[in-house]
Amino acid sequence: MKTYKTIQHKVTSPLVNMGPIRLRQPLPTQGIENVDPFLLLHHYGPYAISEFNNPFDLGPHPHRGFEPITLLFIGEQLHRDSLGNEMVVKAGGVQWTTAGRGIIHAEAPTKEFVKKGGDLEGIQLWLNLPAKDKMIPPNYQHLEDEQIPKVFSDDKKVQLNIIAGNQHEENGLIKTQTEVNVFTVNAKENGMMEIEIPENHQSLVYLLDGEVLVNNSDVLKKGENQMIIFNQDGNTIQFEVKENSTLLILSGAPIKEKVTQYGPYVMNTQTEILEAMRDYQQGKMGYLY
Repeated sequence: MKTYKTIQHKVTSPLVNMGPIRLRQPLPTQGIENVDPFLLLHHYGPYAISEFNNPFDLGPHPHRGFEPITLLFIGEQLHRDSLGNEMVVKAGGVQWTTAGRGIIHAEAPTKEFVKKGGDLEGIQLWLNLPAKDKMIPPNYQHLEDEQIPKVFSDDKKVQLNIIAGNQHEENGLIKTQTEVNVFTVNAKENGMMEIEIPENHQSLVYLLDGEVLVNNSDVLKKGENQMIIFNQDGNTIQFEVKENSTLLILSGAPIKEKVTQYGPYVMNTQTEILEAMRDYQQGKMGYLY
């Protein structure tokens, strides 16, 4: 039987400073540390990138114990990592890094993109790994827009992009360590869709742009409430599109373990954080110049 998930929190998407970058951080936010297994959601841009303005040039930095994920909506950027991967992700594409026991990566708009100029917008998502998987070998997965399975509403006004997990008998191509759904949505005015989400999953909807009505009750609108976090009840999320909109829908089986985080490391204990810092300094996470 179809039942709508009830709403636990509605939150704005406040701007925060990250070095030279100003970006939106709806998660973590006041009173909400995470939506287990999702630890962080950064919405960056749209930035007007040019030779005179390029704040989003993230030099080599390490990660351990989780999966940093980039979903690109506008523009293009280059990923390089200590495994030897060098890939350009373009609008609609995804790069899914499993840091595991350690990886060093760098992200920046491509030189060509900086030279010609253009807008850049994306989501950076941190997905936790359970204790048993925190020290697995690092891995990198890359999908271009055309490789991502898509589902359409009956009126074709809503396009659901299935990056990970499954929906309407379509399966995402990203291999995940835990049970998660990662969907993006491109929706035109007056479109409508229902998404099936397991009852036990923690779940959220984040609005990048536009305005939608969720479960016939709550409005998400750019510049106002932009994220809804749901209770672990019901099995359906419905949205009606009030104006052309872009959405991110996340759900996952909670890991329910202690999270100890320091900078780019997410582990279970303080000792493991100190070990990560030492291993990085000793070159055990590889090298990237």
